[in-house]
Amino acid sequence: MLRFAALGSGSSGNSALVFTDQTRLLIDAGISAKQLRLRLGELGVEAESLDGILLTHEHGDHVRGLEVFCRKVVAPVFCTPITREAVGGTITSPRSWRMVESGASFSVGDIAIDAFTVMHDAVDPLGFVFGHGGARLGFASDVGHVTGVMRTALAAVDALFVEANYCDTMLQNDSKRPWSLKQRVASRHGHLSNAQCADLVLEVAAGGKLRRVLLGHLSEDCNLPEVAVNAIEVALQRERIGGIEVACAGRDRPTGPFEVRAAAEVETRSDRAGSCAAAVQGELELVLE
Repeated sequence: MLRFAALGSGSSGNSALVFTDQTRLLIDAGISAKQLRLRLGELGVEAESLDGILLTHEHGDHVRGLEVFCRKVVAPVFCTPITREAVGGTITSPRSWRMVESGASFSVGDIAIDAFTVMHDAVDPLGFVFGHGGARLGFASDVGHVTGVMRTALAAVDALFVEANYCDTMLQNDSKRPWSLKQRVASRHGHLSNAQCADLVLEVAAGGKLRRVLLGHLSEDCNLPEVAVNAIEVALQRERIGGIEVACAGRDRPTGPFEVRAAAEVETRSDRAGSCAAAVQGELELVLE
C-alpha cells in the first residue's frame, strides 16, 4: 500500500513522507532536524529507517534541516546535479548523493519514481510521481505555472499533492508586501494561486482517476485553508466532478498519513459496497412483502 503524509508545508518549512511497508522516502527537509525526527516519530517512523531523501529544489524552506539531519541519518540524497551544486557548497554531511535528471525514472525499494521539471525560480526544480502496486501519487510543491510536461506527468495520478500558495485578492490587498514581491510570487516562476491550482486539479481529474488532493505551501498572509479548499471544491462542483477529497496540509504538524489507492481498486470496492447495499435492500423488500 502506498501512503503519504505531509510533515509540514508552508514558507516556514516543507517536508513530506512517501512510504510503503518496505520503503520510506523523505521529500525535502525544510524544517529543523529536531522537528523532522519528532514529526516522523508521530507517524511511527524512525529517522534512521529512511531509504532516501528527495529534494525538489535548493531553497531554504526545503533544505534548511538537511545538513544536521544527515549527520546521523545515513540515507542517499536524490537531486539533480545543479541542485546538488547549489545545496552542497555548505552541506557536505550526506554520505551518498544520487544524481537524477528531469525525465528520469528510477526506483527506491518498491517505490517507482518519475521526475519532471517544474517552473519555479530555483536552479533546477523537480516534481515527482510515485508509484506502487498500480497506485500513483503526484507531487508538485513550488510551481510558477503549469506546463505541458507537468500536465503529462500528472495526467494519471490517483492522488495529488500540489501547492495552492495564494488567493489573488488577498495577495493584491496585502499591505505588508512590496509590489516587487507580489510580482515575483504571481510570476510564471513564482507560485500557483488557488485559481491556477483549481484549473490544474480539473485537468488531472478529467482523467477519471483522481480521488484525493492535498493542498500545500499556503501563504500565511495571503491565503487561508478554507479559502483554498473552497476554490478547488467550487471548481469541481462547477464541472460536476465528484468523489474527490480535498484538504490542506498543516504548517506546523503532520497531516496524514493517507492511503493512495489505484482507481480500479477504489471502483472495485465501491461496486462491492453497491452490491451489498442492493442485496440488503432486496432482503428488506422481501421481509416487507
